[in-house]
Amino acid sequence: MARSEPKTLESLLPRVLARLAGESGRASSLMPLWIAAVGENIARHSRPHQLDGTTLVISVESAEWAQVLTRQADSLRERFNEKLGPGTVKTLVFQLESR
Repeated sequence: MARSEPKTLESLLPRVLARLAGESGRASSLMPLWIAAVGENIARHSRPHQLDGTTLVISVESAEWAQVLTRQADSLRERFNEKLGPGTVKTLVFQLESR
């Protein structure tokens, strides 16, 4: 049996976090990847809330942020999937935070 090269924690972590989020439905574990994908400015106003299959629900702090991020959804999804793996998230949905 051939042995594969050892994987680094950095390469395994996104898949592990996505699996945890998928199994629990809660996506808060994806926050470090969200920050890395979208940048600190966007991440200050939004956060992963729920992963339902391939749909990631993002909580945003205002209707204005929901509009801005909805217009950027395709780009944000692509950048996020670069961290998680192709096709992990197919749809981003933005909702106002419940307080």
